[in-house]
Amino acid sequence: MTDTTITVQGEHSAWFPAEQATAHASVHADGPKRDAVFARAVGASDALRTFIQSIHDAEAGPVTHWSADSVRVWSERPWNNEGKQLAPVFHAAMDFTARFRDFEVLARWVETAAGFDAVTVGSIEWDITDETRAAVTTDVRTKAVQDAVAKATVYAKALGVGAISPLALADVGMLGDPSGGGGGPQPVFARGAMMKSQASDSSAAQLALKPEDILIQAMVDARFLGS
Repeated sequence: MTDTTITVQGEHSAWFPAEQATAHASVHADGPKRDAVFARAVGASDALRTFIQSIHDAEAGPVTHWSADSVRVWSERPWNNEGKQLAPVFHAAMDFTARFRDFEVLARWVETAAGFDAVTVGSIEWDITDETRAAVTTDVRTKAVQDAVAKATVYAKALGVGAISPLALADVGMLGDPSGGGGGPQPVFARGAMMKSQASDSSAAQLALKPEDILIQAMVDARFLGS
């Protein structure tokens, strides 16, 4: 039998528990008086900033990193249902992010921050640390290559071909095959946060956050020569 070229796609994925979470919060105030709206937003922002700084420690946590925008102020003139333009309404807003290593502290922070005047706690993004990502990504990519070798070996045996030898290995779609998909080795995907209330011993409602696992996925295209 003549030499046969075998092209396959290898893939591997694995789930890992979240190690950190980035919480997003915003301050928003509005009203008919610009100075009053600005003052309310600044006061709320100062309170939230002080709260974050009180638990910030870049090494030990529970907050390892945080950031805040400057206060933005704008106005609009709404229309009523009769088509008449009304007096200006002023808005002031500021956005915060805080990265947590301790999820119990995060839950308490969400409860407390959401109770501040003009503060809304938004999304929570789950992730693993950079050190963990580097380690697990190497392993996942290695297993994706091993999957490609295993597939090519099965195909070669089905064709009655003997040993296979590698010709090319690339991220998905980079071998020039029109059928190749996009994507290559995939980055971390953080699944959404789940929030629920649980009753404490004092029968007061407490917020419990349930982080979902993080998916690390890799895909490769490989070409082998069977002879």
